[in-house]
Amino acid sequence: MVIITLQRDKCIGCNYCAEFAPEYFRMSKKDGKSVLLKSVDKKGFHTIKVPNPEAFEPCEKAAKACPVKIISVKEI
Repeated sequence: MVIITLQRDKCIGCNYCAEFAPEYFRMSKKDGKSVLLKSVDKKGFHTIKVPNPEAFEPCEKAAKACPVKIISVKEI
């Protein structure tokens, strides 16, 4: 199980997450910020639980590339 969290309010729209993990991230056409697909928003933290362990590597790359460090990825 992989847990991915995005603090969308702090996004600066650099697009790295969508480049490294397009299966999980898209850029919004409305405001230019990242969207974590199929996530649940709780107080500004958008979270998704992915049963596929292969999600960890691309999402971890996206988290490391994020210049404002608003993506967290945990493997449980």
